Amino acid sequence: MNDTEPSARPLQLDSAASTPREQDEWLEADGLGGYASGTTLGLNTRRYHALLLVAAQPPAGRHVLVNDGAVWLERDGQRQELSSHRFSGSAAEGVTRLAQPTPRSFYPRPWPRFEHQLADVTLTREVIALSGLPLVLHGWSTSRPLPGATLCVRTLLSGRNFHALHQENGACNLAASGSGEQQVFHTYPSLPAVCSLANARFQAAPDWYRRFQYERERERGLDFLEDLASPGVLRFDLADPRADWILAADTPQVRAFLAGRSAHEVAAEVRAREARRRAAFATPLEAAGAAYLVRRGSGQTVIAGYPWFGDWGRDTFIALRGLCLARRGWQVARQILLEWSAVVSEGMLPNRFADDPAEQPEYNSVDAALWYVLAVGELLQAPGAQVSSSERNRLEQAVSAIVQGYRKGTRHGIRASADGLLAAGAPGVQLTWMDVKLGDWVVTQRSGKPVEVQALWLNALAVLAQLGQGSAELLQRGLKSFAARFDNGERGLFDVVDVEHEPGRVDARVRPNQVLAAGGLPLPLLPPERCRQVLELVEARLWTPVGLRSLAPDEPGYAPRYRGGPFERDSAYHQGTVWPWLLGPFIEAWVKCRGSTAEAKAQARARFFEPACAQLASAGIGHVSELADAAAPHEPRGCPFQAWSVSELLRLERAVLA
Repeated sequence: MNDTEPSARPLQLDSAASTPREQDEWLEADGLGGYASGTTLGLNTRRYHALLLVAAQPPAGRHVLVNDGAVWLERDGQRQELSSHRFSGSAAEGVTRLAQPTPRSFYPRPWPRFEHQLADVTLTREVIALSGLPLVLHGWSTSRPLPGATLCVRTLLSGRNFHALHQENGACNLAASGSGEQQVFHTYPSLPAVCSLANARFQAAPDWYRRFQYERERERGLDFLEDLASPGVLRFDLADPRADWILAADTPQVRAFLAGRSAHEVAAEVRAREARRRAAFATPLEAAGAAYLVRRGSGQTVIAGYPWFGDWGRDTFIALRGLCLARRGWQVARQILLEWSAVVSEGMLPNRFADDPAEQPEYNSVDAALWYVLAVGELLQAPGAQVSSSERNRLEQAVSAIVQGYRKGTRHGIRASADGLLAAGAPGVQLTWMDVKLGDWVVTQRSGKPVEVQALWLNALAVLAQLGQGSAELLQRGLKSFAARFDNGERGLFDVVDVEHEPGRVDARVRPNQVLAAGGLPLPLLPPERCRQVLELVEARLWTPVGLRSLAPDEPGYAPRYRGGPFERDSAYHQGTVWPWLLGPFIEAWVKCRGSTAEAKAQARARFFEPACAQLASAGIGHVSELADAAAPHEPRGCPFQAWSVSELLRLERAVLA
């Protein structure tokens, strides 16, 4: 990630195996917004699991092209299943057909590997996404040649938006074209074709496989049945102990990469490239963080989470601090911040780009632009960052436009008040990170002056002052008003003051947002001793080993579990549900109010950081989930691969606890 990339170390295969489980998932991202993903058991449980999912207009326009493969071994007249599927026998109850035997071990690094132990031979499967191209290598190898044995793979296709499901229909093209090792599948003319390259004989056998059941979708109260199309079967002769299958979107760049080469040659190139790239990461956590950095236009951006999020403004600038700035990744940080500088509008930055590039971005966040200012300030003040004068000017202009837009007043009631604080909120609009909206109901409206928005606003004013553009008087007025208006005694800080823009009305519920004012950002808004008291309250009421609860258990509306259909889950999203990303500002503040001593860092590492890192071994393997249940045992929930959850652990590791 450094601007001067470290020399690659020899790549070591991971010897730390885990037992494959249906609830644990793996991810291989291609750096464009596409990916391959599934469970470590090999059983697809989400509509988002796929062998090839591509972003047609990176990082947007995402479609599933190849969903899965039915895999079996033919040997001595016997057929042995090597893939797992769940089919619906009725509307609610699935029939699970597991591989025989199921994978014995799963290895997450340097790329996903699955090990099957057959009677007298070990079969290993690996999955490698090539960074920079919509291409994924799926390979199998046997511990010794097996003359007379055949590995068979029936390709299962759809060609659908990655949020949708596919049903049998007459418009789907099941034919294959091509010859030799290369075949092309093109289910629908509006989508990219699939280029398949394999050291196998292709046997055309078009058919439909119906009623695949995705258990996580069923649990989430969503549609969960899908039909997949199959053009035929790849037959690998295992006298050659390596079976290489390359799947890619049929683009000019892919065609150039594949031109004139065999499947083994392409596979060797993919392995070599990815081995060099991944050996440069100092830790597995750094390797995980790289998955979220993707291309947008001529620059880069951050995917908020896999498998279903895009690049969201708030998430991007929170995650940027750990993914790039804490790791001295100045070049990538600069590209991302410059890319986003072009979309400042009336002082605001989009909180969301739609996956359909034709749709307009959504400007419905008060804090996304403030996190941007904070990230720009950290980049421009970093001693080792190289920013040209023209780039500095563009970034400073964006920062100034944001602050001046907020001072003047912009959309959704966002405006600086006479007391130096920032008001925000309009009916039916969710502006803070606690942003659930169900129809016309904003579950956590937080209209008025939310506590973390004040922390971000005053930190943004401090950044502007450091750049020689700000008003010290406005900053001091805001700090004085904050100290006078937000203190709630033994209950820490009010979550919102001037609720619904009514002067003096307060929201006293105990929420974690106060940690950003108590030292979780560069400029604390309170004296050290008061910060310490606030953090003691947060630790006692909100801390769990996997993150901070979004609401204290004794508050009205507290939800101990995040489960059920969309309404039940969204109602609980910020009503107790644990958010791992909040450990970043909490631990930073905890260390800071103890003087940032070596002893304080060591205590924080043992007490908070190391328990949090245990999450890397489950759910999204090597990553951290978006959410967890508020009640023990704090089961991981939500998106299994979340950028700001990973990035805050990285930031703690590199910038706070180092």
